[in-house]
Amino acid sequence: MRKVLKSLPIALVLAIVFQPVFGGNSDRAGQAGATELLINPWARSSGFGSANTASARGLEAQFLNVAGMAFTEKTEVLFTNTQWLVGSGVMINSFGVSQKIGEAGVLGLSIMNMSFGDIEITTTDVPDGGIGTFSPNYLNIGLSYAKSFSNSINGGLTVRVINQNIQNLSATGVAFDAGVSYTTRLGSKDKPKNKDNLQFGIALKNVGPPMKFSGDGLGVRGTVPGGDRSLTLEYRAAQYEMPSSLHIGATYHWRNATLMHQVSGAVNFTSNSFTRDLMNFGLEYSFKNLFMLRGGYVLQLGSDGPDDDVAISALTGPTAGVTVNVPLTKKGSEKKSTLGIDYSFRSTNPFSGVHAIGVRIAL
Repeated sequence: MRKVLKSLPIALVLAIVFQPVFGGNSDRAGQAGATELLINPWARSSGFGSANTASARGLEAQFLNVAGMAFTEKTEVLFTNTQWLVGSGVMINSFGVSQKIGEAGVLGLSIMNMSFGDIEITTTDVPDGGIGTFSPNYLNIGLSYAKSFSNSINGGLTVRVINQNIQNLSATGVAFDAGVSYTTRLGSKDKPKNKDNLQFGIALKNVGPPMKFSGDGLGVRGTVPGGDRSLTLEYRAAQYEMPSSLHIGATYHWRNATLMHQVSGAVNFTSNSFTRDLMNFGLEYSFKNLFMLRGGYVLQLGSDGPDDDVAISALTGPTAGVTVNVPLTKKGSEKKSTLGIDYSFRSTNPFSGVHAIGVRIAL
């Protein structure tokens, strides 16, 4: 408990320092770019309402709080397919691998690809299309390192490369994530097996220099006034900022004496720099770590007035998910490997929700 009290001033200082940057100002909504960085591409944590900033473990923690990636036991491979905003035709495929190096370090790599299908090409001369299609594509590549500094404190850093492109325009940028998690020792004297009942986490995400589009799509043919010569003119593209955010969360686990049943409750506060702040709530039941059922809720904070009932985010509302873990090794074996199947649903308004299904191999 004393360690918790010593950590509170640090969290308070961080909140004061970043308060001018993270104001949850809805007036700035739409002014940031690369907003795909705000999308949770993984099935397990998204079904939890993305509330487990403090307790995310393994490769999925790279999105929520990279410090949790330090809990990777050896090797973890993860793939998730997401039907984004069902009815829009947008699909997200995510792949990642994490590997423990040394006694306390973990190295992780993830790739997120967001495709929008084929879109008709239209011009001022041919507004109805019929001259072909183009396929926008977003690609994010994250490289992370996390380390356990003690039995209670973990930290990590992510460097993420972002690329957005269409047929004749592209933009490339870089963003950084950093996170710290703290596990208390509450209850460890009376119940030695329950050493991590209460956990705290703080993460700073998507901090980086502005991005800018460039390419032939900014060029236009023009004629010199008073002459018959044509020139190619290029528009100047405006820069756009990264959608930076600050996340502060806590998780508490209730376990029975045999550790057969576990119930976890999580809460997370998200301070967005370019839109309204969010509160994330999550609840999960686990049976022998083989079957997990979870749910969550995302609450949008603040409004522009008493009559404002417009949601800035389409993802506010309930979430749900389920996980089935299948052991790949014999019972009693020192080396435990599992195959996990994760599914999550996120309600949206409008569209018909978000469905994600993932496969996880832990060696």
